[in-house]
Amino acid sequence: MTERDKMLAGKPYKPGDEELKNMRLRARQLMKDFNNEDDASKRSSLLKDWFGSTGENLHMEQPFRCDYGNNIYVGENFYANFNQTFLDVCEIRIGDNVMIGPNCQLLTPLHPLDPIERNSGVEYGAPITIGDNVWLAGGVTVLPGVTLGNNVVVGAGSVVTKSFPDNVVLAGNPAKVIKTID
Repeated sequence: MTERDKMLAGKPYKPGDEELKNMRLRARQLMKDFNNEDDASKRSSLLKDWFGSTGENLHMEQPFRCDYGNNIYVGENFYANFNQTFLDVCEIRIGDNVMIGPNCQLLTPLHPLDPIERNSGVEYGAPITIGDNVWLAGGVTVLPGVTLGNNVVVGAGSVVTKSFPDNVVLAGNPAKVIKTID
């Protein structure tokens, strides 16, 4: 099993692996291209070529940061506002008709709690899944291993530390259900 395979499986892996370093370097170049492109249709085209998969009607404002990019899967009718950070050591899967406000973070990496293990340089991660018809308001952070169901709204500044079902409004740090959507 390669370090990349371990990473995607959520197992401890070594991020200093040559293949992973080269993939991150490629992602940095693609981020530079994306973040310096003025034409929105060209930016969307760059993302379609770069991400694991995308639907139609893809629009993301600049700037955008990620680890790899090819572990990000986006559905139809996706909009993300300014200053997104999607750390994709594991898959990030985003459904159809999703809107993401400015300054949001989708973070799949985890680091060992044990200081000896952490200092050894190993990391691991857990995927993030976001359902259809979801709106993340500005400044939302979604942590590793979270699944958000369909028709979820997450209030501004929330930190989502666990998974939630369909048809709920979340807010807070940590995020909790504040309303059910009928």
